[in-house]
Amino acid sequence: MKRLLLVLVLIPMLTRFADAQQANGQTKTKPTSQPFRWVNPLPKGDWPSGLKHATFRSPSMGTDVGFCIYLPPGYDSAENAKRRYPVVYYLHGGRPGSETKSIGLVPMIDAAMQKGDAPPAIYVFVNGGEVSHYNYPQKKSMGEDIFINELIPHIDATYRTIAKREGRGIEGFSQGGRGTTRIMFRHPDLFCSAAPGGAGHSTEKRISEENGRESETLVFAPGYNTWDLAREYAKHPEPKLTILIHVGTKGFNYENNLEYMAFLDSLKIPYQKLIVEGAPHSAKIIYEKKGLELMRFHARNFERALGR
Repeated sequence: MKRLLLVLVLIPMLTRFADAQQANGQTKTKPTSQPFRWVNPLPKGDWPSGLKHATFRSPSMGTDVGFCIYLPPGYDSAENAKRRYPVVYYLHGGRPGSETKSIGLVPMIDAAMQKGDAPPAIYVFVNGGEVSHYNYPQKKSMGEDIFINELIPHIDATYRTIAKREGRGIEGFSQGGRGTTRIMFRHPDLFCSAAPGGAGHSTEKRISEENGRESETLVFAPGYNTWDLAREYAKHPEPKLTILIHVGTKGFNYENNLEYMAFLDSLKIPYQKLIVEGAPHSAKIIYEKKGLELMRFHARNFERALGR
């Protein structure tokens, strides 16, 4: 009887503890695996009118690839018919890829631009491929190459972008933060503004130290990680990257982001940091708290690079 009473007391306590962990974003429950698709339609919802879903034909794969694009207020107005806009490419978290994973940020981006709190810019939400944002030839999944060599040229040819480095930024969170860091150091000629967030740099460090091995089944080319790519960039830091690393203090990657910042200090690679107090490992919560600062960071870099 005493044991039964103890169980009845402990169950609600444990349930409340689990609920509190979940509310704080600290649980790392493995999501239900979904089959990977290169095209994922926009889910039903009350989305801002500027958000669209589109596809392009990948020459390298011979298949359609999806992306989501947010066009800012006034983009379709007659008075702006000749106006060109800077672009921020947003890399989603998680694996495998889907262009719809991070579109929950769009209402906040739209609200800031509608109010005039942030200058108008195009945001593109990328499908990162089977191993999100990374090249993985063993699976014939070249997420980075498709983004760099195919999606960016398609966006520049299809929409009124400022089709050069000075009008192009990159941002991402979690796995997208890892992807942003790899890509910004591999392609500094393509982006004048980079904001990696919540990246798992401890995993990237292990990849560096174990000759490309992330796991028994996932092995990257030697040097293809955020640590070795930073070392290579530091040898010839041109063109200069303007970097903002953002992370929440309650996120499980907080400590390894601090370690990575110290590593960049040792390489004398300059960066800014945005530490979001009390934020868990959540791009949405970080945007609720500090999204305007991230948007303005890119806007300042575009203005500076374009000499405006």
